[in-house]
Amino acid sequence: MLLRSIVREPLMHFLLAGAALFVALGWRDASPDPASRSIVVDEEAVGRLAANWAQTWRRAPTPVEIDGLIREYIREEVYYREAKRLGLDENDSVIRRRLRAKMEYLAAAEVESSVPDEATLQAWFARDPARYAASGKVSFTQVYLGSDAKAAALRIAALGRGAGAAAAGVSIALPSGMDRADRAAVDRVFGTGFFDALARQKKIQWAGPVASGFGFHAVHVAAFEPGRAPVLAEVRHEVENDWRAATRAAREASAFQTLLDGYTIRIEKPE
Repeated sequence: MLLRSIVREPLMHFLLAGAALFVALGWRDASPDPASRSIVVDEEAVGRLAANWAQTWRRAPTPVEIDGLIREYIREEVYYREAKRLGLDENDSVIRRRLRAKMEYLAAAEVESSVPDEATLQAWFARDPARYAASGKVSFTQVYLGSDAKAAALRIAALGRGAGAAAAGVSIALPSGMDRADRAAVDRVFGTGFFDALARQKKIQWAGPVASGFGFHAVHVAAFEPGRAPVLAEVRHEVENDWRAATRAAREASAFQTLLDGYTIRIEKPE
């Protein structure tokens, strides 16, 4: 029995492999001949049904559920062939849109699988090398001065005259400083732009007020390590992802044009 042979196999491995194949290729089987009165549910078809189920429910189907999937597959196949025999698919806008969507999906998948050559990636990388530069690192201490700019200026002046940080600062749930933190870490805590503001400050003295997403701060930068420009090999994956995202529309248009070039188009407008 087909069902028994499937159950005896290491089912989860089989389903994972089938799911990967399903995602990669989709339902790309050749359409059956509508005139045929023979329906064969072979092991490959059952594998696709099981893989689709596993994709949806995140588990392998039970033997009873596999039997149900097979019954639904046969029902769908019978209705599909009878509809084709009756010509119900002709001039149906819903079906046309569905088939267009499937073709666009397949075309997009093919476009996404294209791999840029080394020269293309190098040129893309050279357009904006700073984007891929490794972030510098900063070690600093900060005192929060509040959200009022004038009050912050007075507090930082007091700090410069030797007032302790506790006296000059305003209580807030922020770290008092960070050690060798990169741009992403600093901006994640204090808000976008705070790292760049720290990089502009003089070292080994209190400075500010420096604005953050919370208000104003006095900062004491102990050390700043500048970033380093990488070579393409170090950021190749990121560069390729950026190239793929930025050129997707152009590559899809090119793929469609290749298909269109195989057609002769004649347009007859009413007078």
